[in-house]
Parts: sequence; C-alpha cells; structure tokens
Amino acid sequence: MKYPRVNVFAAWFFMVQTVAMGWVAATGRMVLELLGMTTFEGDIPGRIVGALLLFAAVYAVWYFRNGLPPEGKAEGSGYGFGHRLILVGNLMAASLFVFHFFATSIDDYNTHLVLNKFTTAFGYLCMGFFAVGFSFIYQSSLPQEEKKS
Repeated sequence: MKYPRVNVFAAWFFMVQTVAMGWVAATGRMVLELLGMTTFEGDIPGRIVGALLLFAAVYAVWYFRNGLPPEGKAEGSGYGFGHRLILVGNLMAASLFVFHFFATSIDDYNTHLVLNKFTTAFGYLCMGFFAVGFSFIYQSSLPQEEKKS
C-alpha cells in the first residue's frame, strides 16, 4: 500500500459518515440554520457542512494522536491484505456518500429505488470490510511466530 495512513484516515471518516449519516447531515443543517440560512431536511448543503465538520473532527483526532488506529507493521502478516480490504470499504462508502448528492436528480422511481438499495447494501458491506481489514492490520503488529524447520 502506497499511502496507508491516508487509507486509514479515509476509513475512519467513512465509517462515521456511514453509521451516522443522518446525524452528520442534521448537524450540518443545524450549523447552517444557526448562521441564518434556511435549510430543508436532507438537503445537499447540510450534508456538505456536516461532512466538513466530521472531516475536521477526524483530522483533529489524527493530528493530536499522530495517527489513527490500527497501526500495523508493513512487514507483518496480513498488512497488505488488510489495507486492500479497507480500500474496498472506502470505495463502497464513497459511493454511498456521493449517491445522496445525486439522488434528487434521478427522476425514474425504479432507478432511484434500485440505486438506493445497492448503496445501502454497500454501507452495510463496507462496515464488514472495515472490521476485517482493521483486524488484519492489527494482526500484522503482533509478534509473528517463527517457522521451525
């Protein structure tokens, strides 16, 4: 993996975004309303502001901790595989995140329904990829058993 820290950072952002998507959007909407803007539930500006606030929170944790868990060893067993799983989870979570920006422009009900179900399934599946990927990365930091001949 060329940029493992960026991969883990994105995973932490997308994990919270996927699990608390409605709360993140509501927080962004609340901030916009405190600034005097009229917003509607589920609108795009609220989602963007909420995502920016979440990004800032994850960045603050990363900055003050000098990294985010798990921190594995690149030479350990399962390190590369774990980062590949996290990358797949990041791509699926990103598709779920981006879908909500374009969902209002889809006019056909059936197309919208199918895409909504697929991206929701991506949300559930990406959480599994994150959990298994983090497990493999954590495993790589543990002492490795030596092979005896």
